Amino acid sequence: MAGFGAKTGLAPDQPCPCGGASYGCCCRPLHRQEQAAATAEQLMRSRYSAFALAEIDHLLRTQPSAQPTRERRRALEASCRQLRWRRLEILAIEAGGPDDLHGTVTFAAHYSAGGEAGVLRECSRFGREAGRPDGAWLYLEALELSD
Repeated sequence: MAGFGAKTGLAPDQPCPCGGASYGCCCRPLHRQEQAAATAEQLMRSRYSAFALAEIDHLLRTQPSAQPTRERRRALEASCRQLRWRRLEILAIEAGGPDDLHGTVTFAAHYSAGGEAGVLRECSRFGREAGRPDGAWLYLEALELSD
């Protein structure tokens, strides 16, 4: 399967990097702020696609941080240039539904960098903005995976 890497402007009828439907029906509406993520998994998928497509604004918008935005932007841009995202596997989901305030998504994100293949395995924790069910989902942190 061809990988994705720092491509902006993916056509809406192209397959979504996250493995969902077409990009126009899957992550694009979230990247363009036309729709909010209904679940933690949907936000996680949109963030994976944002890394694959260098949609930096979406990444900044969906992760609170005390670090200055300019520094975060530079780091994200460098990451998007260095890694080519190949495939996403959702391994487990705990809570994170439309009526939940918190949830976790465990995933494996396959990538290549400098000709070498790798896999990022992570359990991501998500929460609702301001702890409200109608608040936007946000990426909060990566939790340590137990072996």
